[in-house]
Amino acid sequence: MKSKTKTGYWMVKQEPETYSWDDFVRDGATDWSGVRNYQARNNLREMKTGERVLFYHSGKEKAVVGLAEVVKSAYPDPTADDVQWLAVDLKAVKPLKNPVQLAAIRYDKRLSQLPLIRQSQLSVMPLTKDEFDVIVALGTGKERKK
Repeated sequence: MKSKTKTGYWMVKQEPETYSWDDFVRDGATDWSGVRNYQARNNLREMKTGERVLFYHSGKEKAVVGLAEVVKSAYPDPTADDVQWLAVDLKAVKPLKNPVQLAAIRYDKRLSQLPLIRQSQLSVMPLTKDEFDVIVALGTGKERKK
């Protein structure tokens, strides 16, 4: 049976000009702070240590470029003056062999319900295991695009 539950798998978006995958790899880990959208904040609240995360370059590139992991669950965002805002700590795990472009994601019918397509401005979003696995397979070259 295919999983439809959106827990344990996530996507975070960042403009590479602000903080790129290469910056993340150089740092090894980072706090995912500065989120000021209520839905994204609620998603941060749900992220648990050990859960897997796709790192998406927004802006001009528009591609999933790497895999990360939650290493510290939600805590008050140190960049905010209000305790309602949250942050999590992420560590870089590995780059995808082939970045998965937004066009390929839109084209793949298995990803039609992906929040990236349905709520394109959301910076932290839940994924199903199936959605996560499809994107990883596309990015590692283990599956043809459909």
